[in-house]
Amino acid sequence: MNGIDPHLNLPYALEWNVALEQSLGKAQTFTMSYIGASDKRLLAVESVTNLPNFVSASLVGNAGTLSYNALQAQYRRALTNGLQALVSYTWSHSIDNGSYGSYTNGSFADANVNRGSSDYDLRHVLSVAMTYNVPGVKSKGLARAITSGWSMHNIVQVHSAPPIDIRDANFTALSRQNTSVLIRPDVVPGQQFYLDGSQYPGGKALNPAAFTDPPVDPVSGFPTRQGTLSRNVLRALGLAEWDFSVHREFPIHEAVKLQFGAELFNVLNHPNFGLFNNTFQPGNIFFGQSTSMQNQLGGNVGWGEQSSLYASGGPRSTQLSLRLVF
Repeated sequence: MNGIDPHLNLPYALEWNVALEQSLGKAQTFTMSYIGASDKRLLAVESVTNLPNFVSASLVGNAGTLSYNALQAQYRRALTNGLQALVSYTWSHSIDNGSYGSYTNGSFADANVNRGSSDYDLRHVLSVAMTYNVPGVKSKGLARAITSGWSMHNIVQVHSAPPIDIRDANFTALSRQNTSVLIRPDVVPGQQFYLDGSQYPGGKALNPAAFTDPPVDPVSGFPTRQGTLSRNVLRALGLAEWDFSVHREFPIHEAVKLQFGAELFNVLNHPNFGLFNNTFQPGNIFFGQSTSMQNQLGGNVGWGEQSSLYASGGPRSTQLSLRLVF
């Protein structure tokens, strides 16, 4: 059964920004920006179970909220003397009480219990793009034909770790309500959250001893409250990748040319591991560890997901191409 709050209103967003730009000569600029946003009355869904006349029901309401603040710095160099560059850095923080498609964990009355960093929150993001047209030999003849038309392209991506929300899979609800709830565990005092070592993918993992079940009602068998571990306070692993390509154009006619490209993804073959296994449950030996590479997240190409071959975070790979442009 599905229901809608009779007082449902349209969501709304307030956005503001300010930017300062400084010219650095004729071809270069530096920009500093602050961007903020506050979204209210976002759609959220509360799922209720064990009703007298229905197995379950969903209620759509306006319990969702989001705030976003970002400081951005950007350096741009227009194509001059064969060199073009773009360097961008963003420090940002996105906070909400439910990400990715209007959900709330528990009842609308407890929506703020889940307020924390958004599932997609990346605190630091650095990207660098640079193109250089290699000057050919000025002399005529074979040397000029071989060395002219070449260009090099570099893309560097670095970002800090995304958040991870730990779920206690031993429970599905709280004892005091029929609302479906994803339970988070309690924090064990004195235990460190992370373990370091080469035996863990990416050299880092969560410490299972740092978590335990919240107190349980002896009658219902369900927790009496949400766990003390807040939503998305822990972080997985970041990403660092350098992609490099070389292109060459062969003019055939005024409007026809042949383009050759050699592209090398993740030049340094730096391992970029994906999210940690977030299911806290006895017998889960993979809890708190990464079990996939970042380019393997999603991967359902038939539903519009990007192929892992072209996604960031995979092992080093090479691609050759030859295109006729007319």
